[in-house]
Amino acid sequence: MHPQHHTLFIDYCAYFNGNHDFFECHEVLEEYWKEIAPGDKMHPLVGYVQLATGFYHWRRGNDIGAKRILSKALTNFQHNQGHIFFREIDYQQLLAQVSTTISAITVGKPFQAFQLPLSPTLRELVIARIELLPSTTSNYLLHKHMLRDRSHILAERQESKQRKSRRP
Repeated sequence: MHPQHHTLFIDYCAYFNGNHDFFECHEVLEEYWKEIAPGDKMHPLVGYVQLATGFYHWRRGNDIGAKRILSKALTNFQHNQGHIFFREIDYQQLLAQVSTTISAITVGKPFQAFQLPLSPTLRELVIARIELLPSTTSNYLLHKHMLRDRSHILAERQESKQRKSRRP
């Protein structure tokens, strides 16, 4: 199986091109990255995560953060030219789209998503997945990081603090 046909990568593309749930893009692709290249901060999957994160920030009005993280994504993509994670995506078009987005943010244009330029094979897989996505409101997508259940994250932080306080 081609690594871009992995369920989590297909999910990423479906959230990106389908309902524009960039927060969920980050979640599913970070999981995939941790499976195959944990700690490799220059892996192309990190660039894809940064791409989604940049769009999430831009939609929320954080133009400075969006521009910064999208610039990191662009650098990552350029560093990884020829990598297998660009075989099912039109690499040159992706670079052009990211560059155009950074320019749009720089001149203060309003948020506008683009579609990942997928190969016909990957597009077919992604379209099938898009059909299964839950419907969401724009308000939910805008504030998703604040509306989700964070109890497990808070419990992990508390446990970490307790471990640190017990150290000599």
